[in-house]
Amino acid sequence: MCMDYPQLKQNETAFLLGPISQVTVILLPVGDVGDVYHLQQTNACHVRKLHGFSSNLAIHMHPITALLLFPTLWGRWVTTIVEPAVSEDTRWFASIKTSCISLTRMMGSRLGQWLNLLVCVVLLLKAEGHDVGITYLESAVAKGAVCLDGSPPAYHFDKGFGAGVNNWIIQMEGGGWCNNATTCLDRKNTRLGSSKQMATKVSFSGMFSNKAKFNPDFYDWNRIKVRYCDGSSFTGDVEAVNPTTKLYYRGARVFNAIVEDLLAKGMKNAQNALLSGTSAGGLAAILNCDRFRALLPATATVKCLSDAGYFINAKDVSGTSHIEQFYAQVVATHGSAKNLPASCTSRLSPGLCFFPQYMVSQIRTPIFFVNAAYDSWQIKNIIAPGVADPHGRWRSCKLDIKKCSTDQLNTMQGFRTEFLRAISVVGKSPSIGMFIDACYAHGQIGTQETWLRNDSPLLAKTTISKAVGDWYYGRNAFKAIDCPYPCNPTCHNRVFESKDVAEALD
Repeated sequence: MCMDYPQLKQNETAFLLGPISQVTVILLPVGDVGDVYHLQQTNACHVRKLHGFSSNLAIHMHPITALLLFPTLWGRWVTTIVEPAVSEDTRWFASIKTSCISLTRMMGSRLGQWLNLLVCVVLLLKAEGHDVGITYLESAVAKGAVCLDGSPPAYHFDKGFGAGVNNWIIQMEGGGWCNNATTCLDRKNTRLGSSKQMATKVSFSGMFSNKAKFNPDFYDWNRIKVRYCDGSSFTGDVEAVNPTTKLYYRGARVFNAIVEDLLAKGMKNAQNALLSGTSAGGLAAILNCDRFRALLPATATVKCLSDAGYFINAKDVSGTSHIEQFYAQVVATHGSAKNLPASCTSRLSPGLCFFPQYMVSQIRTPIFFVNAAYDSWQIKNIIAPGVADPHGRWRSCKLDIKKCSTDQLNTMQGFRTEFLRAISVVGKSPSIGMFIDACYAHGQIGTQETWLRNDSPLLAKTTISKAVGDWYYGRNAFKAIDCPYPCNPTCHNRVFESKDVAEALD
């Protein structure tokens, strides 16, 4: 839940320190008090774009960078600072909020206000998630292991230390899929299709924090974030390249090349290893779980973790199996069939084997599932995609679950029932872990607010961080399913902007 903000007066500098992930700076015109109030009322936890500034700018811009890049705007703009992905301590952070607001109100001059802003920003640097630089795997190009545009794959590597030097987490990035040449061309010149377009630094927080306080079980491990640029959840492998589109469908080769590179950099000595992923990356962690186990030393403890990656085969509100058709096209376009589990493809069509529910029971490697029973991406794109809702009746509901009608909530409860039925096939083995909360969310391990904080989502009085850590180390075989919405007051339910409802499957 967001903190309460003090009432603002016109021309007053505001420091809004609410619990938000990643977004660090937003610029608002002085005097637009109504916009500040709107920010508060529409849940500042999910701000992405204001006053023409792109979402990338809002997400990636550092407070100091903003001050340096926009010095001429100081007289016309105020800077609204929101909580970064990782804070040293929630109480300490709240005290900065109080101090900054008080000092700002005490200082009457514009110069005084901006000097105070600079001091507070410097203090806030201490609270941010740490940035990790990019590594381009140029050697993979000769193996044909490349992004959609032919550029080398990439990852971000934060080295382990102390007792964790021989422990490894590989996190697969998410970002949907492309199902034909047209949609893959749309991705080709973006960060989801080319390493040339990727940010050279990304923030590590949540499960990837290097601070014991915020990531007690994995903070000192080698932590790697693998960038996603193939559009097939790292399963594609087509040798031929169309001379017109010049698209490379090589996701499986990218996965193998990166694992081989990390083995050479020390993972061959791994004592513990965890393949994880979020969204399409979470699906990749499921589909590649046993393959990853086979590539690691036999003496290592190897497990997998899927965060928001359990996509189910469900009909949309029009009664059409839209996602089933889409996945079949993804598999056909990328030549993924040969990289899907043979135990599934020998029984079912390859497109169905892209769904976890049809192949997960055959996984031999221990695996943990973190998922919202009301997965916001699946509600928006599987249950109520734009093609199934031409009149936009679901639009407000998809933006904010609190705006759903009774009938829409009933449909979402039906989705939950289908989801729980689909995930029940994983079985009852203690090697299988599960944290299925009643939240409207998608992806919960990579941000501090949902991974481990004093207001993080709880299930059986347990945070996601503790549930995963207990399962991995064998302290407790955590497997819990939440009661139906809206029973869990600890949920961080997503609230989206209108632009976030652009349908990925249309």
